[in-house]
Amino acid sequence: MSLLSLIFALLLEQLHPLALRRNLHAGLGHYVDFFHRFLHAGHLKHGRIAWLVAILLPLIGTVSLYWLMYWVHPVFALLFNVLVLYFTLGFRQFIRSYTDIHQALRDHDLDKARNLLSAWRASSCHELKHEEVARVTIEEGLLAAHRYLFGVITWFVVSMFLGLGPAGAVLYRMAHFIDQLWDHEDPGDLGVFARQAYRWVEWLPMRVTAMIFAIVGDFEDTLYCWRTQSQSWPDPVAGVVLASAAGAIGVRLGLPILQAGLPQDRPELGIGEDADVDFMQSTVGLVWRALVFWFALLLLFGLATLVKF
Repeated sequence: MSLLSLIFALLLEQLHPLALRRNLHAGLGHYVDFFHRFLHAGHLKHGRIAWLVAILLPLIGTVSLYWLMYWVHPVFALLFNVLVLYFTLGFRQFIRSYTDIHQALRDHDLDKARNLLSAWRASSCHELKHEEVARVTIEEGLLAAHRYLFGVITWFVVSMFLGLGPAGAVLYRMAHFIDQLWDHEDPGDLGVFARQAYRWVEWLPMRVTAMIFAIVGDFEDTLYCWRTQSQSWPDPVAGVVLASAAGAIGVRLGLPILQAGLPQDRPELGIGEDADVDFMQSTVGLVWRALVFWFALLLLFGLATLVKF
C-alpha cells in the first residue's frame, strides 16, 4: 500500500498541482498561532505544550481517520494515504523552480536566473556569478528535494510500518512548518525549541537520505564528505544532506558568496569540480535515482510481506 500511495500521490501532484498551497499554509499558520497565543504564557514549558498540542491533534486525527477508512475498506485507506501525501509532498515545487533556473543558465540569461533564484530563496541573488548561481541552485534544489520529498517519504514509511497510516508524513510536515514559522515570529526560546524539535524529527530522514545518496552515487566520497564536512555547515540537517550529495556527484558546494554587498562565509562541501550547468543536471539525476531506489525498496518490502503471509 505504501508504494501505491506514493506513486499515485506523485502522479496526482504532477498532473494536478496543488494550486491552494499558499492558502493551506496560511490556514496552518492561523492554526499554529492559535495555540501559540492561548497556551504560550511567556514560559518555555508553555511553548513546548503549545508545540505538542499543535502537533498531536492532527496526528491523532490522521491515525483515527486512517483506521476508520481501513475498517470500511482498504481501498478507502489507500485513497486517504494518497490525499495526505498530496498535501504534504512538494516535489513539483522543486522541479519547476529548479528547471526554470537551469534553463535560464543554459540560455545564458544570467539576469533571469538571478531573478528566479532570488524569488525562490526570498533573498537577493543579483550579485552572484554564473557558477555561483548554479552552485546555490543545486544547494536549494537538494534541500527542497529532501524536505518536500525524501523526508516526507521516510516518516510516511515508518508510520505505515507501525500501523499509524500516513501520520508520519503529517508529523514531518508540521514539524518543519512550525520551525519555519516560529523561527521568524518568535526567535527567542520558543523558536529555539521549535528548531530543536524539528532536528529531532529530522534525525532519521537526513541520515536515510544521505545513505541513499551514497548507494545511488559515489559511495566512498559520499561517506567521506558526510563524515568530515557536514558538521562545518551552520545547519546540521542541511550539512548532512548537502555534504553527502556533493560527495555523491563529485561537485564542490558551499564556498563564500556575495550577498547584499557583503561576503558570506560558507564552508566548502564536497570534493571534485566546481558547480556548473552540467552538475545541475547531475543533481536531477541523483534525485531521480534516489526516488527510484525508494520505489524499489518499497516494492521489495511489499513482496516480502506477501511471501511471509
